[in-house]
Order: sequence, then C-alpha cells, then structure tokens
Amino acid sequence: MWRYLLKRFVLMFPTLLGVAIFTFFLIRVIPGDVVELRLAGDRGSVSPEALQSERARFGLDQPIWRQFVTWIGGAARLDFGTSMWTGSPIWEEIRLRFALSFQVAIMATIVAVLLAIPLGVMAALKQDTWVDYAVRVFSIAGLATPSFWLGIVLILALLIIFKWLPPMVYTPFWVNPWQNLAQLIWPALAVGYRYSAVATRMTRSAMLEVLREDYIRTARAKGLVQKLILTRHALKNAMLPVLTVVAIEFAFLIGGLVVTEQVFNLNGIGLLFVQAVAHRDYTLIQALVLLVAGIFIFMNFLMDIMYAWLDPRIRYR
Repeated sequence: MWRYLLKRFVLMFPTLLGVAIFTFFLIRVIPGDVVELRLAGDRGSVSPEALQSERARFGLDQPIWRQFVTWIGGAARLDFGTSMWTGSPIWEEIRLRFALSFQVAIMATIVAVLLAIPLGVMAALKQDTWVDYAVRVFSIAGLATPSFWLGIVLILALLIIFKWLPPMVYTPFWVNPWQNLAQLIWPALAVGYRYSAVATRMTRSAMLEVLREDYIRTARAKGLVQKLILTRHALKNAMLPVLTVVAIEFAFLIGGLVVTEQVFNLNGIGLLFVQAVAHRDYTLIQALVLLVAGIFIFMNFLMDIMYAWLDPRIRYR
C-alpha cells in the first residue's frame, strides 16, 4: 500500500512542473503588455525610458529562460513574488479569495453528495418506476439549469417572498459564522444542485451496473437483507466512478465560478483569474494556474487513495 501511495505522490511533481512550463511560456504569447497597460492606461502614451525602467523592475528585460528560472526557483520555495498590477504579494492577493472559494466548494460538495447518493441509489433500486422518473427529471433539470441563473432566482425569491437579501459583504467564518453562512449557503445551494445532478446520474448508472453483478445475486440467494447488500457489497463498488466525478467537480469549483460569484457579489478565485488576465498580470496568472492545477492533482491523489481503499485489487496491480 505504501509503495503504491509513494509512487502516486512522486508522480505529482513532474505534472506540476509541466503545468508550470506550459503556463509560463504560453501567457507570454498573449497580446498586450502589462507595463504599458499599467503606466499608460487611458491617459495616453508614456516615454520609452519609463517603460524600460518598469520592465527592468519586474525583470521583463531579462532573457525569457532567466525569467523562468527565477520564477520556478521562487515557486519551489512557495514564493510567487508580487503582483505586476497592484504591487502586493501574490499570497496576499490569493489568501482571502481562496478561503471564500474553498468554503463555497466544500459547502456545494456537501450539498451535492447529500442529494446525489441517496437519490441515485433510490433511482437504481426503483428502476422504471415513478421514483426513478422523478429522480431523472430532477437530475436532467439540474444539468440544464445554469448555476448563476438559479442563483438569480434564489435572490429574487428571498427578496419577493421573505423581503430579505443575503449579506453582500463577505465575512470570514471565524469572524461571524452566522453571517458567513447566511451569505454563502445560497451560492452553495445553487452550485450544489447542478453538481448533484451530475453525481446523481453517475450514482444511478453505477448502481444499476453493480446490482446486475453475479456476487449481488449470490448475496441475495444466501438470504442477506437488502440493506446489508447495498452497504457492504453494492454501494462500495459503485462509488469508484462517483468519487471521480465528485473530485473533478470540486477542483473545478475552486476557480470556475466566475459568473456565480458575480451574481452573489463574491470576490473569489474565479473573479481574480479574470482580472489577472485582463491586466496581463503574468506573476498572478502563473500563481493562480499553478494553484488550481495543484488542487486538481492533489484531488486525483486523494482519489487514488480512495480507489485503493475501496478496491484492494488496484494497489496489487
């Protein structure tokens, strides 16, 4: 088991290095210059001497290979430098926004799992009955409903029916838990519903496949109760594809909720991504891409652990 985990852990680092190389060189192809954008803006032109001085301050006058070596050396020490647009440390720019996006992702994942697994199992057990059709309608509606549109509907419903709006200023959980949850539960519900629709369909499909296996029929022939068959034999084996969907969706939620964050006035990682690209802020873009890629890679590592725990045959191969 430990050899399997060590091998998976070591494989994370070449992947991160590949992402770092690809990101660093790709964003330099993007048209535009952060120095000209920062100094000139809408005020007109700026002298070539000022542009050259500012490029030298950011290290943009050096050969591109030297810029990469300097940046990757700092990234290896978890020092991503300062933002080229604001001049603030990168970690300071990311810290509060990451806490917000991370909490919304966790809450949305909890909502999705609490909805998806019971509904998916129920639909599989009651295949082709009204229960199955109701669950399928629920999941298809979730796939067809954009989370930002559902967020707008939630806000309008709260305003029209209850004459109340959720707080529009972010409050960290450790400062005021009630105000924090009162604001973030609504985007978590809006995002979690669509998230649950994907997981529900995957749970139903996986359970239907597992329930047709020979060992399930054998367990029933031996007289095992339905609850024991589901928990000990069927559900555990059906969770492998469901865990994959949950992990991928969770990693996506960290930086992929730009419009939903705008609807609920949340200044999260997604909005920071858009601002960094608009400003051609190379250092911030590189740090954000590496952060999101690191989350994807780490979630895949956790899924490898879960796979090995759920199905021992995987770690023996």
